[in-house]
Amino acid sequence: MKNYTNIALVASFFGLWMDSYFSNHIQIILGFLLIFSFGILHGANDLLLIKNLNKKNINKSWLKILGYYVFVVLIGILLFVILPQFALLLFIIISSYHFGEQEWQQLGIEFSKMLIITFQFSYGLLILLLLFNFHTIQTQDIIFKITTFSVPYYIFSLALKIVAPLYIVMSGFIFYKAEKLRKKIVFELFFMLLFTILFNSSSLIWGFAIYFVLWHSIPSIIDQIKFLNGSFSVNNFIMYCRNAGIYWLISIIGIAGIYFLFREEELFNAVFFSFLAAITFPHTFVINKMFSGKELNHS
Repeated sequence: MKNYTNIALVASFFGLWMDSYFSNHIQIILGFLLIFSFGILHGANDLLLIKNLNKKNINKSWLKILGYYVFVVLIGILLFVILPQFALLLFIIISSYHFGEQEWQQLGIEFSKMLIITFQFSYGLLILLLLFNFHTIQTQDIIFKITTFSVPYYIFSLALKIVAPLYIVMSGFIFYKAEKLRKKIVFELFFMLLFTILFNSSSLIWGFAIYFVLWHSIPSIIDQIKFLNGSFSVNNFIMYCRNAGIYWLISIIGIAGIYFLFREEELFNAVFFSFLAAITFPHTFVINKMFSGKELNHS
């Protein structure tokens, strides 16, 4: 989809403008609506991606593939029950890499695999640490409700002071080594400044929703459609939504059940992010295989 970055940029500034007109409560409602729509949708077509990733699996039954996928999700949920601290740390690590992989697919063969993974990971972790540092109290409350462990304030600050320079230095190295990526490096540093302003002025959920939906989920949907159909079009998007519809609906019903069981805001946030983490584990693996299996055309 051509010029999507421009659309995301305008929408982000619009979201930033909305901060001054909507209360935190309204921002939270709108943020969850965004996450429940495109945010959940972008991971709802994993089973179709799996069938297209390996033609050897084409004869495997739909129920068998679904069973494998649900098993991994249940393992993720179980980890949050029996080893919540480990599960949350694993979620942060995997999510950081997943965000960075989506944004920095085009690093190519000019750099070592270790440098690419480290750079992608540092990008995603920097996004999360910016969000955590501007909403430390809420973040601490959510982590405590998930793990019963209270993370000291200085941990967030210290981690940011380590990761931010690392990302900037690595960006400078890539800028120096790869001429074709110099424009993107400059733009990405500008976008990081935009995220910093956005996270600072918005509520935790609203800030996360704008990044997660506009800068991660929708670009991921575009890439998935290109992988499945060869190109992005309105018709291909409609087909994507139809294929993902039942899984998206199941996820929404599950989230609705969580809400009715845990209506208290911070407790719901904790359980919701645990649920999001559980479905992120297999999704990250599938998307990694997608990027490894086919080079996508970007615009």
